[in-house]
Amino acid sequence: MAGTFGELLREHRIAAGMSMGQLAKLIHYSKGYLSKIENDLKPPTPTVARLCDGVLDVGGRLIEAALHEAPALGRRQVLMAGTMLGVGALAGSGARPVPDEQVIAGMRASFENLRGLGLRTSPMMLIEPLKALQHTVHGMARENVGPVGTKLLRLAARIAEYTGWMSQEAGDEQGALWWTRQASELSRAASDPDIASYSFVREAGIAFYRQDAQSTINLAQQAQWIGSAGARVLALAARREGQGHALAGNRYATESSFDRAVRLMDSAPPDSPYPALGPSAPDPLELARGWALSDLGLNAEAATVLDRQLTLVPATSRRTRARFGTRRSLAHALVGDVDQSCRTLTETIDDAAHVDSATVRTDLRQLARTLGRWHNHSAVREVYPDLKRLLTHR
Repeated sequence: MAGTFGELLREHRIAAGMSMGQLAKLIHYSKGYLSKIENDLKPPTPTVARLCDGVLDVGGRLIEAALHEAPALGRRQVLMAGTMLGVGALAGSGARPVPDEQVIAGMRASFENLRGLGLRTSPMMLIEPLKALQHTVHGMARENVGPVGTKLLRLAARIAEYTGWMSQEAGDEQGALWWTRQASELSRAASDPDIASYSFVREAGIAFYRQDAQSTINLAQQAQWIGSAGARVLALAARREGQGHALAGNRYATESSFDRAVRLMDSAPPDSPYPALGPSAPDPLELARGWALSDLGLNAEAATVLDRQLTLVPATSRRTRARFGTRRSLAHALVGDVDQSCRTLTETIDDAAHVDSATVRTDLRQLARTLGRWHNHSAVREVYPDLKRLLTHR
């Protein structure tokens, strides 16, 4: 059995009856660069490992080998995030009347309006209004007991969870973790198993964007094990677990997780009166599966899935279109379809500029590096200035 990544790559390439030049052509890297990787003169990048794994069809063994060969990274001690100040009760003194259903519905409507804006604009425009609304709702909850207080606590928990997501989108990982854990604490006080479970899904999402496959899987599994969350939340947890397995290069576990997610989502009842958790895309599971196929190195399949699914996403969902549109363009580029990559990127750039997402920029940077290998291609020359402006203008 081969030892290093380079030895394992050579073993599988020869077993496939493929020359180094043929493999290099299929993954769109130079033969010289691939030779350095095979001879352990250069470490494999995650992208190269996934491309080779997909072309050679070795079931994630090359992806796993590349992960094990990478230098170990110190894990962030996320529990230290609790040094931030918690939100307090409403300012002022004296008893206030118990809020009626119309008041609570108005608070929910305010939150839904902010979430609607979150689909199409920068998170920096939303974080302060979200914090203010969460502060108000949490304060009202502290002043009321019984069913009214519980309803307000559940709403406060959902606002906190979404504030964590917007913090992540703004590039503030510590803030994202703090608000996510605030949501978890409020959910326990309100006996809301959905938020308690979904908080782990959100933390798994933070680990996912750090490319930490094992933490993504572990946190997503915890979301499925604790409490008694509803089918929709469990489906989203299985979806995130599948994405973690894809990062780790385990195709069988990826497919199993997504199959479980589909079964759970099909059994989910209609939404509760509280704002629905998770993505608002028409089919969030299939979009995520397209992304996972790309992480597995199966970029042609990924591009097909994402091409189809993005036609279903409404124009108002700019954040979703930017996120998965960028991944679609990257998948096209990684299979060498440069014209289609640039064509779809042109469709995505305006959405990405509007939502100003730190997570989308991660993929845009990888796309810029990938297209840079074709810097003399006319389509690349045409779109590259806009892409560069998007990555440099903050």
